[in-house]
Amino acid sequence: MWKELEELKRQFPLLDYLRRHNWIPCQVGHRQEFVGLCPLHAETHPSFYVNAVKNVFYCHGCGRGGDLINFAQFYFDLPFLSTLAHLRHELGLTASSESALLDEAAAFYQSQLNHHEPALDYLNQRGLRDPDLIRHLGIGYAPGGSLRRHLTALGHPLERLIDSGLVTREGRDTFFRRVMFPCREDGHCTNLYGRSIAVAPAHRFLPRPKAGLFAWETVRQSSSVILVEGLFDLALLWQSGFLNTTCAMGTNLTPAQFAQLCDRQSRQVFLAFDSDVNRRGQDAAAALALRLEHAGLKACIVDLPPGQDPNSYFCSGAGAPDFAGCLARAQEAQP
Repeated sequence: MWKELEELKRQFPLLDYLRRHNWIPCQVGHRQEFVGLCPLHAETHPSFYVNAVKNVFYCHGCGRGGDLINFAQFYFDLPFLSTLAHLRHELGLTASSESALLDEAAAFYQSQLNHHEPALDYLNQRGLRDPDLIRHLGIGYAPGGSLRRHLTALGHPLERLIDSGLVTREGRDTFFRRVMFPCREDGHCTNLYGRSIAVAPAHRFLPRPKAGLFAWETVRQSSSVILVEGLFDLALLWQSGFLNTTCAMGTNLTPAQFAQLCDRQSRQVFLAFDSDVNRRGQDAAAALALRLEHAGLKACIVDLPPGQDPNSYFCSGAGAPDFAGCLARAQEAQP
């Protein structure tokens, strides 16, 4: 294990890894020491130092430090073994075979959608009716009981399906009666999201670290971005022409997702979170807006009718002009 850890750190120097995650360093004097804003907590004065020779970091603001593996543990909030798996994935040491497996699973789910009327009815009820958009997003359906048979027929060992999370230890399909969204990065599936159309818990992902912002490669060049909580929120906004929308799969952004939003300092971010009765969505939007402004971005909070999210707002009869009005009012409300 020790040799594997040292090899991992040797293959990927800490400074290169940080730059890969959009950290902007400034060299300290003529030494191989660099300083920048801490990626692990919000700050306005640089206090995060990296020694490129020793391959270590230390933040004088939050007091955290260590090597590449320690940083990844803090950054992704993962236990030790999961951190190693995540780093191997980023390095491409195991990504190709696993990505191929997930791509095949996503393709199978997509092929099932039009054969299951309840799934099509569910999409219609959620307001998603554009067949081209459904195909573009790769939306599918997991009927349950057939993915294992399909993938083993393609030559994938059962143990590998279990390790990936696609099949349970008991040998059953993980996703059952769920509308499926593939989550992709660099063209490959990195996770799967299933929305139950039955009585099971509504949301389910494969057991792995939260991926980056959904479809970020399609919106990253936009100077104005709409951020929503859920994938159906995103789908309805795309269907209505708001193609600069991305999704964090919840209100709590990972450091990696936050860094994606901040990779363009002039960006304006509209936070269209759920307008919850308990104000959970509104409070999360207010907290995130403050963080974004501290990072130099302009954040606008979109005010939706009480109890609604972007998906339900459109399903209740609102159209693109109505949502455009919400965006305009959010912009006007900025000091």
